[in-house]
Order: sequence, then C-alpha cells, then structure tokens
Amino acid sequence: MDQIIIRDLEVHYHIGVPDEERAQPQRLLISIELEHPFGTAQETDDLTETIDYGAITTQLTEFGKGKEWKLIERLANDIAQWILQGFGPQQVTVEVKKFIIPNAKDVAVRITRRK
Repeated sequence: MDQIIIRDLEVHYHIGVPDEERAQPQRLLISIELEHPFGTAQETDDLTETIDYGAITTQLTEFGKGKEWKLIERLANDIAQWILQGFGPQQVTVEVKKFIIPNAKDVAVRITRRK
C-alpha cells in the first residue's frame, strides 16, 4: 500500500490528567502515516485523486482549539477517527509524543486504525 508520512508536526494542545497540567497548552509532536492507493494520482498528477496532507497539517494545528484531553491515547484515537472520516485513507497510524517525563526524551502513543 502507498503511504504519505507526516513526521513530528508540532502542535500545542491542552492535555494531561491533572487539571493543572491541562491549564496551559503543551507542546506535542504528531506523526501520521496514511495508507491509500495513489495509482490514479500518480497517473493524473491531480490533487483530488490523493490525500491532501497540507489540509491535514493545517487543520491539525487548529484541531485542539477549545478542546482538552486527559490522555494521549484518547487524543491519538480522536485524530485517527477524524482523519479516517474526513480524508478517506484506508488506514491511518497516529503517533503522539509528549514531553512530560524529566529524564526521558518523550513519551509516545502510537495507534493504527482502518476503515
């Protein structure tokens, strides 16, 4: 299956279990792998025949406005479902990295969802 990969898109969302942690937006890195056959797009060079990754990244920057999550597991699932419904890949993998553990580079959740 063909793939489009978006790596480490920086966003700032309200997330965390304690209220204090959710009070201010936190820096997160989101990576997305979209699986979809791109044969027609390859032949026609037509954006409407593929998945508009520019639209996904622009909209993800705004995705967290007015929302909050306690768990990155829930956030990753919400993003995956939004992409499946709005952009139509056959499969999407979402990884969310959070920078909350002092002696760790990051903590990440990675999920895969299919249509």
